[in-house]
Amino acid sequence: DVKVQQQSDELKEIKEASKSQMTLLAEEEDLLRKSFNKAEKLLEETIGVITIIVQKKDPYTAGHQRRTSQLACAIAEDMGLPREQIRIIRIASLLHDLGKVFIPTEFLAKPGKLSEVEFSMIKAHPDTDYQILKTIAFSCAIADIVHQHHERIDGSGYPLGLKGDAIYLEAKIIAVADVVEAMVSDRPHRPAPGIEAALKEISDGRGTLYDPDAVDACVRLFRERDFTFEVPSRND
Repeated sequence: DVKVQQQSDELKEIKEASKSQMTLLAEEEDLLRKSFNKAEKLLEETIGVITIIVQKKDPYTAGHQRRTSQLACAIAEDMGLPREQIRIIRIASLLHDLGKVFIPTEFLAKPGKLSEVEFSMIKAHPDTDYQILKTIAFSCAIADIVHQHHERIDGSGYPLGLKGDAIYLEAKIIAVADVVEAMVSDRPHRPAPGIEAALKEISDGRGTLYDPDAVDACVRLFRERDFTFEVPSRND
């Protein structure tokens, strides 16, 4: 039957066209995956170079960024955030004090109390972070998140005085991790207050200074999950 043969030929052509299209899509997907992996590798290498630069300038800052990133990612995981959001937090927290490389070393390592002028220069580092990072074509708002890591949800933070939902959740998480890590580590101007003091600080500021969910997750990590910071290397 001619009609049946025609239908059979048409089905065969459709199958072949579909197979060809599927092959093309698979090749395009493989190309995209390779391009993405290449971009990811380049990004990781860039972050690694930046970390080395910061470390050469100020070993305290470099070690602080790595440990802050470790804690911030753990907080995000405990909060149940998706993998991509945790990845963003990891990158932003690894870069959050980049601007400190432009602050005189004698200010960063000063053993005594900073003057008002010296402290104002240190407080300017989020703006410097932003000016540097906004020139990099990140696929997400890394520059803005880093810019906001000293903001507080009641508007008392700096440099923009943002409040509540105007602050990225990622920045709120990094803020909690930043404070805790700083308080459990010795600094040139003071010994570490310790983890109990750090947890009291974020708990006292829960809902006013710090995001409640991030605070609760951080407290759980130390009280219930036995979280510990990675062992510092000689370079930390």
